[in-house]
Amino acid sequence: MKDTLKRYLQEGRDALLWKLDGLGEYDIRRPLTPTATNLLGLVKHTAAVEAEYLGVVFGRPFPEAIPYLAADAEANADMWATAEETRAHHVELYQRIWAHSDATIDALDLDAPGTVPWWRPGNREVTLHQILIHMIAETHRHAGQADIVRESIDGAAGLSAGGSNLPETDPKWWAAYRERVEQAAHAHRDGTDS
Repeated sequence: MKDTLKRYLQEGRDALLWKLDGLGEYDIRRPLTPTATNLLGLVKHTAAVEAEYLGVVFGRPFPEAIPYLAADAEANADMWATAEETRAHHVELYQRIWAHSDATIDALDLDAPGTVPWWRPGNREVTLHQILIHMIAETHRHAGQADIVRESIDGAAGLSAGGSNLPETDPKWWAAYRERVEQAAHAHRDGTDS
């Protein structure tokens, strides 16, 4: 079971990093939602979250300082990259974090206890199994956000470079499909929902 959980976690990690491929610095950093969601920020945030959940929670903190996790860090500092921070830095940091996380996973049994100090009292005591499920969900959630952000940049969408998990069609088909979806939405516009 542990190998299966690790595989699903790694698939999410790989999907998230794949969303950066082929894009310039501006496109991986630019905010594309009202809350400033951006591709490199999603990588930075997911790496930080993983360092905490598969490190601190099990008494195995990631050995490098992560300044945007400090108590006095600016709000949302983990959700975007400053002009001085490089893509290579955040990708390589994420890869080092997941190597550290994998070492934690390999060293502990699935029922190994941990404590999530930032969760509310009564829910803080966890197992590695619970946290692996949590991290799989968290990583895939952010990979999904990255998929939508990436599609809005250049139309690239899907699960991975080797398999999009989308119908094999052409742009004309997608335009017609989108129009059908739009028409269905219009049919229920202006409070006509039942």
